[in-house]
Amino acid sequence: MSALHRNFPFSLQRGAWYCTLALLGTAFLSVFCPRKAPAVEKPNKPNLVLILADDLGYGDPHCYNKDSKIPTPNLDRLAAQSIRFTDAHTPCAVCTPTRYGLLTGRYCWRTSLKRGVLNGYSPLLIEPKRVTLASLLKQHGYVTDGFGKWHLGLGDADKTDFGKRLRPGPCSVGFDSYFGIPASLDMPPYVFIDNERVTEAPSETIKDSAMRRKGGAGFWRGGAIAPHFKHVDVLPAITEKAIGFVRSGTVQNNPFFLYLALTGPHTPWMPTAEFRGKSKAGYYGDFVAQVDAGVGRLLQALDDGKLSDNTLVIFTSDNGAHWLPEDIEKWGHRANGGLRGQKADIWEGGHRVPFLARWPGRIAAGSTSKELICLTDILATIAAVVGVRLPDDAGEDSYNILPALRGDKLDRPIREAIVHSSGDGTLAIRQGPWKLALARGSHGFSAPRTIQPKAGEAQGQLYNLDDDPREQKNLWLEKPEIVKRLTALLEKYKREGRSCPR
Repeated sequence: MSALHRNFPFSLQRGAWYCTLALLGTAFLSVFCPRKAPAVEKPNKPNLVLILADDLGYGDPHCYNKDSKIPTPNLDRLAAQSIRFTDAHTPCAVCTPTRYGLLTGRYCWRTSLKRGVLNGYSPLLIEPKRVTLASLLKQHGYVTDGFGKWHLGLGDADKTDFGKRLRPGPCSVGFDSYFGIPASLDMPPYVFIDNERVTEAPSETIKDSAMRRKGGAGFWRGGAIAPHFKHVDVLPAITEKAIGFVRSGTVQNNPFFLYLALTGPHTPWMPTAEFRGKSKAGYYGDFVAQVDAGVGRLLQALDDGKLSDNTLVIFTSDNGAHWLPEDIEKWGHRANGGLRGQKADIWEGGHRVPFLARWPGRIAAGSTSKELICLTDILATIAAVVGVRLPDDAGEDSYNILPALRGDKLDRPIREAIVHSSGDGTLAIRQGPWKLALARGSHGFSAPRTIQPKAGEAQGQLYNLDDDPREQKNLWLEKPEIVKRLTALLEKYKREGRSCPR
């Protein structure tokens, strides 16, 4: 109004009076009935590259473990350009549930899969019409391509027929295209899938391989195999396909989502000749070195295409390393760092993983975060990056960790808590420093797998990870109030069907 008076002084003359009324009316409407603001050009949508290693441990990369016996120069370089999280977790200590949680933002124990993993012939686990990371981004103009290990099921029959069209599958849940293998590198059928077809039918049979305890480089289960399928070729093939996608003209004209689900260093450990002997941790270490080199080549392709500055790159793993006490003794390498346990365990070695995020100009290079995060959080975070709100029936266990990525000063943790699950479906809940597991033992691969407590003994496990990061002192009996509180919170998450507020 002051500007109005300055430019049009009040007057009782008729003409000036009418003009003043008109201007006052316009001002009134602009304040109380605001018009839609003129369209503002939005900044370019960032590309997303999500790299998921298979069974890479917290202590494998040098950027997490200075005593690692494995050279990881590319991951170390990525860490120097990224924020490095030290308290990042998978929702489960085995792969299928983690992959479900990663793509849907929802704990897998809420589905029909309560324990274990799918096999190569299982039907699709992701529910029809459920929002996924790929479908969300596709809806908002992204090209969405995936490469590598799927392991979330194909088709809708009890046993997938690989002679038919593989629908529903990745292309049914948001991916424009997908090239990879149905499940783990040790699970039949051994075939490549290209969108909704196999590239070659699994018309032959292969026998079980030698177990690594007998001098082998890992193992695979016997079963159907395509005539030209070679295990050693898989990691190079999917890496080349992903690099080809980055070098294609498609990504130069559209925002893109690239999901690279690596097949290593999961068994069988099959490094190519170029990487044999590169590490001091046997075939496993050599395979990790090959994973590292592939990541480096993909990042170089982004640089070559001048795509890096507008690309958010996330690198992580689906669970801890399958690395036994005898492996530690033989090689002197701690694949899971100083954490207790390994893949499949409810202990930290089963689900605490490396997590690096690079986004030039938005994420501080070489920074570190102790924020407690989960891989289910990627969905809500990317929704925030794109500027959209998730529906209420999507991402039920997904928190937006963008403030942590940016290094914002936070007055409270982003997450209220995380629920972990072991290979056999045992649940644990983590809040602040406290971790409560509802049973004794690892409930995975490590001994003792289960412990049946006697009357008067601790019925589960409670650890203060700030004071006891190796989970050596069980405080279940000493802190009954914390046991009660965390148990009630876990029951609330089960009952309400979500852990993230709407």
